[in-house]
Amino acid sequence: MTTPIAIPLWLLILVLLFAAVTFASHFLFPSVRWFFRRRAERVVARVNLRLQKPIEPFKLARRYDTIQRLVYDPEVIIAINEYAKATGVREDVAFEKARHYALEIVPSFSATAYFSFGMRVAKWLSRFLYRLRVGQFDRAEYDAIDPDATIIFVMNHRSNMDYVLVTYLVSRAGALSYAVGEWARVWPLSAMIKMMGGYFIRRRSRSKPAARGLYRRVLARYVQMATTGGVTQAVFPEGGLSLNGAMSNPRLGILSYIIDDFDPNGRDVVFVPVALNYDRVLEDRFLIKADQSGVRRFRPPLRTVIGGVSGYLWARLRGKITTFGTANVSFGQPLSLRDFAQSHNGTTRAVGKELMSRIASVIPLLPVPMVSRAVLAGANTEVAIAAHIQKDLKLLPATVVAPRRTPEQMTTAGLANLRRRCIVTTGDVIVITDGERPVLAYYANSIAHHFGASAARSSDLSASAKQ
Repeated sequence: MTTPIAIPLWLLILVLLFAAVTFASHFLFPSVRWFFRRRAERVVARVNLRLQKPIEPFKLARRYDTIQRLVYDPEVIIAINEYAKATGVREDVAFEKARHYALEIVPSFSATAYFSFGMRVAKWLSRFLYRLRVGQFDRAEYDAIDPDATIIFVMNHRSNMDYVLVTYLVSRAGALSYAVGEWARVWPLSAMIKMMGGYFIRRRSRSKPAARGLYRRVLARYVQMATTGGVTQAVFPEGGLSLNGAMSNPRLGILSYIIDDFDPNGRDVVFVPVALNYDRVLEDRFLIKADQSGVRRFRPPLRTVIGGVSGYLWARLRGKITTFGTANVSFGQPLSLRDFAQSHNGTTRAVGKELMSRIASVIPLLPVPMVSRAVLAGANTEVAIAAHIQKDLKLLPATVVAPRRTPEQMTTAGLANLRRRCIVTTGDVIVITDGERPVLAYYANSIAHHFGASAARSSDLSASAKQ
């Protein structure tokens, strides 16, 4: 028992390594997980005291448990069997395919990351880049919402800053869960988005029809489970960023998942229309170029991004610029799915049409869009622009809230922004810089529907400018 044994050094190291791994897995890791779990529970308890809508248990469940619940859902099992029959693979292979999709979709929400880190970054970035304003908002309508209802924020999509602005503005209401496109599926951004409660969706898929059907069923069941569990969500019905500044026709995928599974006798679903508009959209030139070319792939080169950020920071340091202008968020009239289904045709298309109408009605009127509209109409002096804005404001429907600033104030602010970007040159006469007419159209299109005008394609404007 006490006789010494000579063994090679490599074998001793291997034995010690296995012993260390065994100790860590059986004693250390459970203790560490317990420590962080207890800390997370205390964070959630503190946060829930100040939230209007506490974080839902579904969102706080372990990611592994949610994935298991999702892949063993009866409807997902049926889809797995259909996929196996259609492709000729074994059912266990089809099951692993569904599990892969679930791993891709289900987020790993962290209350600490969301409220300690995410909220601070969203607040700082929003205020650093823009003068943030809340436009139309009827507090009485929102106080009347059933506290047990699932809230779905439905928004127009102007910029990737939309995520940041709305996350910050509704931080006191609850924790949002976003449907995020494939553009953000890069490390470390993807890990951070999952910790913030976002889930990825494939907007374009080159998979075979059977695989697409399985994926959509897994995604649908996750969205339906989250909705039934009361998770507050944010949805962009347009699917992608607007390329010409105007609102696009809705893609009804996620809305259809929610509506198809809705039980009028269960938890109500309340859609909250949210309208965003900017004096400066960070990606505007890339979006305009994509509209002109007809190709939606508009990832900016890294050098361009670094150059733009560096230029902005240098201008801020020199006092040449303060912000990119105003970013305005307005909230429309909430829509109860239960009430709407009782009084209207409760189909997905009818709900989508009503929601887009409510979003459009509260799109904010900002200086740059108003000035752009006036300049494109031929106004070439500050007096003429202010007069054009005054005339436009008189044409607004009664349901549209007029801006707080006077036409003269909007003219001054809008021209300063456009002049700084060299989109117009000012003097005795205001002149549109060569090649910049599509930029003015992009911003004017964001409010054209308020005046019964249709949106202009930047490609058409470019062609007319060359003639």
